[in-house]
Amino acid sequence: MENKSARPRRRQAKKSTASNMWMRLKSNKIAYHAVLIILALVGVILVSSIAMMFITRHGTHRTVPNFMGVKIDAVEQDARRNGLEIVINDSLFVPAYEGGIVLDQLPKGGTEVKAGRKVYVTINSFREKMVKVPYVAGRSLRQAKNMLEVAGLGIEKLVYVNDIATNYVLAEIVAGKELTEKSNVELEMGSGVVLRVGVEPEENTTIVPKAIGHGLSTAKSRLWEQGLNVGEVVFDEGIDLLSQKNARVYRQSLGHNTTARLGASVNLWLTLDADKVNESGAASDKVAMKLEEQRLREERRQQQVQDSLARASASDVNTIVNVLQQSGAAAAGEDSEEDEFFD
Repeated sequence: MENKSARPRRRQAKKSTASNMWMRLKSNKIAYHAVLIILALVGVILVSSIAMMFITRHGTHRTVPNFMGVKIDAVEQDARRNGLEIVINDSLFVPAYEGGIVLDQLPKGGTEVKAGRKVYVTINSFREKMVKVPYVAGRSLRQAKNMLEVAGLGIEKLVYVNDIATNYVLAEIVAGKELTEKSNVELEMGSGVVLRVGVEPEENTTIVPKAIGHGLSTAKSRLWEQGLNVGEVVFDEGIDLLSQKNARVYRQSLGHNTTARLGASVNLWLTLDADKVNESGAASDKVAMKLEEQRLREERRQQQVQDSLARASASDVNTIVNVLQQSGAAAAGEDSEEDEFFD
């Protein structure tokens, strides 16, 4: 059996051996500093690993609840219980839904995330934002359209009347009343105004732009800029008020590059099916290219006719000048003969 008094002596001997090794290590400066560097690196790695575990909350995951259709107050409470943070990044006004409810969220419900993750939500406003209607009478149609769009408004209808200033806005009408420069009228964002626009009878046509492939707001803007009205808008089945912003035009009642009267209406059909949009767009481009070729041929033919008429007119003028010159010469000759006779 080991003597108990021998244990302290062994511990003392170990301490003495460790102390001697440390002293020998310190006496070798290169080895000493190398050991210190290694220890420092190990310490940094350990501290960094521990810090990262706290920062990233390693191993603490949460399942994002489905907040769609829930009031924002209840959403924020539920998010706190789940260790999540709610950020309202946008708001829309959709009359079909109650004010203050969540319309969209990112990440979606059911997604696995780490604790503390931010969830971005879009909520439904209690009412649409009101904006002041800019006075656009006296400007070109393009300028008026741009001013209205910057204000968050659009064009309800273009009404063309005979005037020497084609595509200039003669009057701006809201709720049946013509606005003046001093008018102070507000409308809900997204509303439209009626514009009375001038047109000369000889300049009453326009070229239909391509609406296919564009969202509804862009398609409307392109039609208005060319002096056309937006007619019926039809969405494919399955498109709700929230997903309408992602829909694209795949059909238009007046084809791209066709000629139409100013003020004509163009119906639009929209879908979420990208393949349908691409196929319709390709077919529309082929037809538009043929129409453009026909238009160029017609322009060249008309130019040739005008050149021919110009040459014919020039020839007629030269003929008349020659006749007049010959008549003048003959008259001069007769006068000379008369002078000689009287002499």
